[in-house]
Amino acid sequence: MSDASDPDVTEEERRALHDFQVGIEYVYRSYGALLDFHHHLGHAMDRLHDAEEDLRAAGHEELADELRDEHLPAGAVEDMWSYEIVESFREGFLREITDFEAGVRDDLADGRSHVTERRQQREWRERAESENWDDY
Repeated sequence: MSDASDPDVTEEERRALHDFQVGIEYVYRSYGALLDFHHHLGHAMDRLHDAEEDLRAAGHEELADELRDEHLPAGAVEDMWSYEIVESFREGFLREITDFEAGVRDDLADGRSHVTERRQQREWRERAESENWDDY
């Protein structure tokens, strides 16, 4: 079932586009989780900085110095701080996969997104007995 407003796609292409769309949505959710990680770690580091000051105030200079010199400036993963991980993901994988997905949509569906949902919406409105959907 297709009309002039829908791209002409095969059933296999429609399924591929749908899987791609859902996959991209999960990539964005992963990015959100990565931002949560960045924010949580930032708050943790602020508390560790406070602990350094507390250790120093309690007379534990060696422990405070180790925290200041070894742990606070260290990266979250290898030598990267969490903001660098976020930037690397956003500028690398996230950008590359979303650009690729957009190209696939351009090739298969004239750039239209949510092809499966659009078809389902149209079908459900067509079968509705209400006249509210006649103009859609």
